[in-house]
Amino acid sequence: MTDLHKTRHQPIEQLFDILDDTHAVMLGLDKTGHSMQPMAPQVDEDRRGIWFFTKRDSELGSASANSAANRARICAISPDHDYHACISGAVSEEADRTLIDKFWSPIVAAWFEGGKDDANLILLRFDPAEADIWASSDSVIRFAWEVAKANLTDEQPDVGEKTHVVFPAATPARPTAQG
Repeated sequence: MTDLHKTRHQPIEQLFDILDDTHAVMLGLDKTGHSMQPMAPQVDEDRRGIWFFTKRDSELGSASANSAANRARICAISPDHDYHACISGAVSEEADRTLIDKFWSPIVAAWFEGGKDDANLILLRFDPAEADIWASSDSVIRFAWEVAKANLTDEQPDVGEKTHVVFPAATPARPTAQG
């Protein structure tokens, strides 16, 4: 169940908590002709980034390898379906090999025959810039009450929170991948 108090007062912390518990999000480049695609987010809250393993020859991998940073979006829905976020930011190739080691798992290994040294492996870093977040109570009783009340009073039902957040700008410059 989404904590609506946290949505109001700690939305960035809550977003990373939910992303950490989410198996897949939709990630796409803000370019004509590029589709969003399901990807498994890897979250490191201390660095405030979101990482994705992909193949260098994939649509996302080849576009990111050919540019320092691409505008991109993530659409995320919590496992309980009571939290939705649309996050905009920049995606680029991550050069930090320690992050590949940190986020590596048997699930990731299933896609890369050469393991962590697979020539087609690329780790993408998504740096969030801003997000729109919608959170609702998963209480059926509260939802029913709010809908009934709205129909009797001609007011909108109050079933959750909507917030917009802007992420602090990243301060340290990261090395870009060469290749």
